[in-house]
Amino acid sequence: MTTLTGEQIEEIKQNASEHFWPHSRQTSNMFGDNGIHVVQKAHGVWVEDVETRKWFDTISSMWLVNIGHGRQEIAEAVYEQMKDVSYSPGGTVAPATAELSAKVASLAPDKDSRVYFVSGGSEAVESALKMAKNYQRNIGEPTRWKVISRRGSYHGATQACMSLGGGGISAPTNFGPLMPGNIHIEQPDGYRGRCCSAGGGCTLECAKDLERAILHEGPSTVAAFIGEPISAAAGIHIPHPEYWATVREICDKYGVVMICDEVINAFGRTGKMFATEHWDIQPDITTVAKALTSGYLPIGAAIANKKISSAFEGGEDQTFKHLITFGGNPASCAAGIANLHIMENESMVKNSADLGDYLYNELQVLYEHDIVGDIRGGMGLLAAVELVQNRETKERFPSSLNFPESVTEIMQKHGLLGRGGDTIPIAPPLCITKDEIDHLITQLDSTLTQIEFEILK
Repeated sequence: MTTLTGEQIEEIKQNASEHFWPHSRQTSNMFGDNGIHVVQKAHGVWVEDVETRKWFDTISSMWLVNIGHGRQEIAEAVYEQMKDVSYSPGGTVAPATAELSAKVASLAPDKDSRVYFVSGGSEAVESALKMAKNYQRNIGEPTRWKVISRRGSYHGATQACMSLGGGGISAPTNFGPLMPGNIHIEQPDGYRGRCCSAGGGCTLECAKDLERAILHEGPSTVAAFIGEPISAAAGIHIPHPEYWATVREICDKYGVVMICDEVINAFGRTGKMFATEHWDIQPDITTVAKALTSGYLPIGAAIANKKISSAFEGGEDQTFKHLITFGGNPASCAAGIANLHIMENESMVKNSADLGDYLYNELQVLYEHDIVGDIRGGMGLLAAVELVQNRETKERFPSSLNFPESVTEIMQKHGLLGRGGDTIPIAPPLCITKDEIDHLITQLDSTLTQIEFEILK
């Protein structure tokens, strides 16, 4: 790796300041105290900036670097593929694309699935929505077009995806009205959920809310239901063991396509290759992206089970007339094959399950801080620490404190790259070690101490 001079670093920052538009950030003062970092090197759970400071990657960059940073095998696989063919023209398929589709299907709940490749998670969800509505038309149910999702969920940044869950982290008021036909129901939430009993126990009313919504809208108008097995944007709440079985039963009862969004959950994050394996349920369509290549190259897919895919066989009218330019890109597929090979050969899914338990147990020490209201996890390397102003009342911090920005800034002072706020998500790369978890806990502990001293004094 080339060492950059101070002059080169300043040139990079100037170019970025004048021309780079960072996602969901102001362009002014880009490199301030809580600004972005110019990174040049990464390995495992660690990221290093151009000034040689090391950062712990608390959420696998964006919930996706599951095998960890810096795996040369991925680069070599992509290089070899691009020497042969970097893009397969229309009407062709590259060996890598065919191989990855078979590999993903072999891991999916339905081994007879077909895999529709796209460029990323938003496109995977968009494709699944179109697939579900087209499926209903193909089986003689053309009036089914509505989609039911859960409040507070996030399924992507496009207009249709943003409408699922009511907008998620994207403010719908910034982009005009949400798309019609999107119905929102209760989210599983054992900490704040309205459907939970007073003692915090699950009543499964959040699952039964799906049936109420279907009956209210009219079953003949509802095409699909979509939800993450464990919803990340909604705060990482592990659902009741019978939640997904209940949802599956309701979808079957009313002919509704069940879509499981595993863009974050899949490929080892929850201690299983697919999160739905925890409850032994089979979705009709599963969406994946992110960890399919561990972020080394863009990819996504909608995985359709045999029931769905077979409805698109027959005449011209049954064809799924949908395409994505970079869907099934050979280089991305080569990265996916190499990524899954590493994941399996190094038992990373098992490591996620084992060290996920260790992480959750070690996080309990953070209850020593009065601002910690709830600690969630225990299903793979996916956890969350929710901060509150009052533990007994679960009162949130006022918006006047600019709490998310302040927490993120303090996290960075303690060497943690991630997302701060009322809920701090924790989803490190699956290659993490016990010693690295211990370091993470120590830094979170000191972060909370500083939050209490600086923000709440």
